[in-house]
Amino acid sequence: MGKGTIVLAYSGGLDTSICIPLLKERYDYDRVVTVAVNVGQRDEEIDVATKKGEKLADKHYTIDVREKFVKEHIFPAIRANGSYEGYPMGTSLARPLIAEEVVSIARKERAKAIGHGCTGKGNDQLRFDFIIRSAGLEVVAPIRELNLTRDWEIEYAKKHKIPVPVRKDKPWSMDENCWSRSIEGGKLEDPAFYPPEEIFLWTVSPEKAPNKPEKITLGFKAGIPVSLNGKKLGGYELIQKLNSLAGGHGIGRNDMIEDRILGLKARENYEHPAATVILTAHRDLESLTLTRQELVFKRMVDDKWSELAYEGLVYEPLYTALNAFINTTQERVNGTVDLELYKGSVRVLGRSSPDALYSNDLVSFDSTSIDQCHAIGVSQYFGIQARLVRQMQKKKK
Repeated sequence: MGKGTIVLAYSGGLDTSICIPLLKERYDYDRVVTVAVNVGQRDEEIDVATKKGEKLADKHYTIDVREKFVKEHIFPAIRANGSYEGYPMGTSLARPLIAEEVVSIARKERAKAIGHGCTGKGNDQLRFDFIIRSAGLEVVAPIRELNLTRDWEIEYAKKHKIPVPVRKDKPWSMDENCWSRSIEGGKLEDPAFYPPEEIFLWTVSPEKAPNKPEKITLGFKAGIPVSLNGKKLGGYELIQKLNSLAGGHGIGRNDMIEDRILGLKARENYEHPAATVILTAHRDLESLTLTRQELVFKRMVDDKWSELAYEGLVYEPLYTALNAFINTTQERVNGTVDLELYKGSVRVLGRSSPDALYSNDLVSFDSTSIDQCHAIGVSQYFGIQARLVRQMQKKKK
């Protein structure tokens, strides 16, 4: 008798696929139960994970949480303008939910341990470990613990006749959900290497995008996108339509040097067409509906929220508190934003809101609703302390 049952977070890729035999050969588990969680990957990815899991593991589950992912993780990210070092977060938003679903299956299967295919150099190991350990379960991470390399994994997969979607000349590591797609590994690890077009699946090259701009209108209610071009849509459907629409205009690519949680710098490539458009519109609508003080403070809150979300610390009490503040500000973020999609860029054309703090009558140069003479008194005291300091400095010279 071995160690009994272990549940494995399973994607169908190289890392998690070789974990199945490794958990039996190197860790002495009797049963490996795989769990694939659908957070909006392409249908073929889920199909591959399901078929491989059913073939390679002792038992397999495929769980569809696409709507839950949008409601519980993407919507809060939109309200918080969730971004890390300049790009919309995607992978980090999905990891806690995936881990929670795997924990649920572990309870069902009476397993005391959960395995994952994360390396010891990336961020996902910490995001998974946090959720798993919070559930009181043991973490097993063969890739990290055995210090495995990509080449070794490919050879091991060949020996065990495990079909994998990577080759030594194209060892791309990809992660996908409905909000974002990341590509890394292989030659992409060289910051000077030009990314080949073959790594992009959601976006066309801006050079090959249509020569004619396309105008769209996004509608928001309480900080959440609810309509596209006047048609009400559910969150998941709206994101999918925008991914196709904006991706067709080459919008949403990021090639950047990213600072991982461990302090390592990594070269990352991302695709997030819908996220780019929605966050652009949301920030703009906030500028119309929130006060200056709210905007200034919320930028600090958004930054901290994004940091916690990036690290996967969704059980941190501060994360809950920040969401409470953010949700309060979003009660007035209602209205529409008109945008132009063109050759890799998205541009705001106009915006309107029933909760706008903008008054055309008050701000107009042609209006006399405000007596301009009232500003004279304000001007007398504006910057008075700085003026006094400057006068004293001149006297000392």
